[in-house]
Amino acid sequence: MKQILSLSKQLGLLLQSARKATGLSQTQLAQRLGISQSRMSAMELDPGSINVEQLLALLAALDYELIVQPKNGDAEMRGSATPEW
Repeated sequence: MKQILSLSKQLGLLLQSARKATGLSQTQLAQRLGISQSRMSAMELDPGSINVEQLLALLAALDYELIVQPKNGDAEMRGSATPEW
């Protein structure tokens, strides 16, 4: 199921929902990630504290992936198929 997020609070709710859908407790998921249960709780309650590496590891543990795309329409339609880094 596709989830569109625009607020960090939404990420916390998504992470909690995904964890519960997999049948994992915070403790079980924390053990998979090598972190404490209290850190897992903090990540769900304050997802703004998560760095990109942690987010990707957490999503992988939940069998999710991160997809970033233009908000409105295709990148080619907006003039550039590849971003300028």
